[in-house]
Amino acid sequence: MPPAGHHLLAGKVVVITAAAGVGIGSATARRCLEEGGSVVLSDQHAVRLAAFADELAGEYGERVWSLPCDVTDDDAVTALISGAASHFGRIDVMINNAGLGGTSSVLEMTDAEWFRVLDVTLTGTFRCMRAALRQMVAQGAAGQGGGGVVVNNASVLGWRAQPGQAHYAAAKAGVMALTRCAAMDVASHGIRVNAVAPSLVPHPFLTRVMDAGLLARMEQEEAFGRGAEPWEVSNVMVFLASDYSSYLTGEVISVSSQHP
Repeated sequence: MPPAGHHLLAGKVVVITAAAGVGIGSATARRCLEEGGSVVLSDQHAVRLAAFADELAGEYGERVWSLPCDVTDDDAVTALISGAASHFGRIDVMINNAGLGGTSSVLEMTDAEWFRVLDVTLTGTFRCMRAALRQMVAQGAAGQGGGGVVVNNASVLGWRAQPGQAHYAAAKAGVMALTRCAAMDVASHGIRVNAVAPSLVPHPFLTRVMDAGLLARMEQEEAFGRGAEPWEVSNVMVFLASDYSSYLTGEVISVSSQHP
């Protein structure tokens, strides 16, 4: 079970992409609320998003707000950030969780498959980060308090090789490089940019799209003989979003029980 909250994000406004349904995004939204933050939920699946937002609002009231967003649409991304800032008065943390996978050998992979994964996973992260950073810089210039935090969701596949994952691994390696360079671009504004690199995180959607035998073998390769629970990844995201990581920027933290 997740540990009890300790108000690590009290008073902070957190925007999270791909936050509805199951997996890391929804677990992170709940953990941020448990830590005292106000949360803007976003997802491209409007119906699923509305259901999850209603569920959380029933527990946390006005600290929950939602807006659908497709991270491949720059106008939608801009609307998400401006809407969040308008609703809560500012944003303090941007968690870029949206990503798209798939399995295809480079021998059979089409341009469309390649570009779709890169557009969601890498360029989508860039679009959201750019919009959030511009908002954070503007807040500082307007005397609303400087600083801010971006946390990107990468993957250990940005380091490791795995058959059929060239597009996804390339995108996640790109997220890692993007994180490091963006951190240098905004350090003078007191803004931090970091990433997590999860290993295997089983959840209901993953078990529907991945062969059960392969999933079991991958779990056995982990040091604890299991994959991570989504909230275990979320705990690291919360740490990076909080003031406990005030000296960390440009870092990618592996959330794994294996060495990369």
